[in-house]
Amino acid sequence: MSGNHYKGQEVSCCIKYFIFGFNILFWLLGMALVGIGLWAWSEKGVLSNISSITDLGGLDPVWLFMVVGGVMFILGFAGCIGALRENTFLLKFFSVFLGIIFFLELTTGVLAFVFKDWIKDQLNLFINNNIRAYRDDIDLQNLIDFTQEYWECCGAFGADDWNLNIYFNCTDGNPSREKCGVPFSCCTKDPAEDVINTQCGYDIRAKPDSEQKDYINVKGCVPQFEKWLQDNLTLVAGIFIGVALLQIFGICLAQNLVKQMV
Repeated sequence: MSGNHYKGQEVSCCIKYFIFGFNILFWLLGMALVGIGLWAWSEKGVLSNISSITDLGGLDPVWLFMVVGGVMFILGFAGCIGALRENTFLLKFFSVFLGIIFFLELTTGVLAFVFKDWIKDQLNLFINNNIRAYRDDIDLQNLIDFTQEYWECCGAFGADDWNLNIYFNCTDGNPSREKCGVPFSCCTKDPAEDVINTQCGYDIRAKPDSEQKDYINVKGCVPQFEKWLQDNLTLVAGIFIGVALLQIFGICLAQNLVKQMV
């Protein structure tokens, strides 16, 4: 026998095809996410001007699709082909790669718990950077609007954070019609309205603070996110534990299959 392909003792068909079937779903899903990311970049003209990828001041949500999709594609390919072809190199790569991801997740979780105040400051900085770039990218704009609507919040720590955006700030030299306003996603929802009023935030910050709360959500997204985590701690912990167990299970199965091949 040559290379990394072995024919030793009989391998378990159950383990082999379970790893194959599980990872082919990851592979296909990873390809789909990368495809969606490439399509989104194509629609925005990024593929015809690669340098524009770094021009955005905030986060381009397409990166989430590309990174997550790329990792899932690589993992799925290694696990799927490694199991099907009984290739020990690909299966070991799958195990190590999955182990690194598990270690990074565990480290991130511990650091986030230990350095909570630092994480809060970084989250504030991250949101404010994206507020500045709100009108620069339609995907980022939709992500911010979704976040503010879902958590019923406005800005990082309050509506005045929108002073950071050149269209919404209250400076005398601002010619924008949105001056001293906020995006429509900050507005409190009227159940009787069937059509979203995209101008509901105009001039709202020119009103006294006591009146603003009648029209917009005055709480910031950072404290609202913290509240959401506290209210859904069991669900979040359950998801993380479930993902961790799934990763450990995948590593054990792959290592078990490798041992049967040598």
